[in-house]
Amino acid sequence: MPTTDFDELVNDALHAAFSGWDFSYIEPHRWRTDELPWDYPAQVRAAFATARSALDMGTGGGEMLASLAPFPPRLVATEGWGENAPVAARRLLPLGIPVIRCESQDPAPFRDAAFDLIVNRHDGYAARAVKRLLTPGGWFITQQVGGRNNAELNEILECPIPFEFAYWTPAYAVAGLEAAGLKIERVAEELAETHVADIGAVVYYLRVINWQIADFTPEGYRDRLLALHRRMVRDGGLRIHEHRFLIVARA
Repeated sequence: MPTTDFDELVNDALHAAFSGWDFSYIEPHRWRTDELPWDYPAQVRAAFATARSALDMGTGGGEMLASLAPFPPRLVATEGWGENAPVAARRLLPLGIPVIRCESQDPAPFRDAAFDLIVNRHDGYAARAVKRLLTPGGWFITQQVGGRNNAELNEILECPIPFEFAYWTPAYAVAGLEAAGLKIERVAEELAETHVADIGAVVYYLRVINWQIADFTPEGYRDRLLALHRRMVRDGGLRIHEHRFLIVARA
């Protein structure tokens, strides 16, 4: 089978722009995931309606947060990745939302009991820091990427999932939050089927999510990528599964 299409798809994926946390280069036409059984944006909007002060931990480029208006009277976002923080600021500051660059694991700039709502989508957190920042009775809503996320890619490309992520399950997260003194109100988990259309989408994903396969380079994985490309052409794409879980907790 000729490799012309393969080389073009890989080259385009390597040179495609990526800013903030915007996956529109591949989503939804080349990377399409089934809907989750819960609606994270709807949960946050409902919580915003009664919150007086809220924190969005790890806002990325601010894309999700900007879509969740109307906002609480006081709303702050944090972002730890240096490339994302200015993107988020440009998007959120005109909406009256300050963006503070700090690690979500240790949001040091904030006083104790500073927020009655903390939301976190796909970012790390320290359970004890969440508890410290919440007012008594305050809410924590988080949607997390589980440790089995897109594990099929690791299997197909013969690279085991890194141990430091494999442990991340709802049970582990719940235990940490309970140890910090939070009460768990809801837990949900899903392996959502994802259809990937072509090898370029795979390469783009692995280039951006560089912790999925830490040593990934198209050159180093060329033979395995080419074999996967041929399989995808034959089968009309690839089906993998995104691991997500939702936790709602109260201080």
